[in-house]
Amino acid sequence: MLTIKVLGSGCANCKKLEATARQAVENSGIEAEIIKVTDHDEIWKYPIMATPGLVINEKVVSAGRIPSEEEIAGWLKA
Repeated sequence: MLTIKVLGSGCANCKKLEATARQAVENSGIEAEIIKVTDHDEIWKYPIMATPGLVINEKVVSAGRIPSEEEIAGWLKA
């Protein structure tokens, strides 16, 4: 099972990224746990300069933007 973390304070972009990630997981049929990380100290442990951030199995795959559902699905399958 994959672990996906959405890094962000809870702003509209962070919520959009979480929704997009959930849709990508659902449509790909991959088993994954999605965790929202809103604690600033936790967020800054990752090498990102802007939120929202997306982390899959502790690897930062996106920061500062909302990737498409297709992009996220590709990362999930990789």
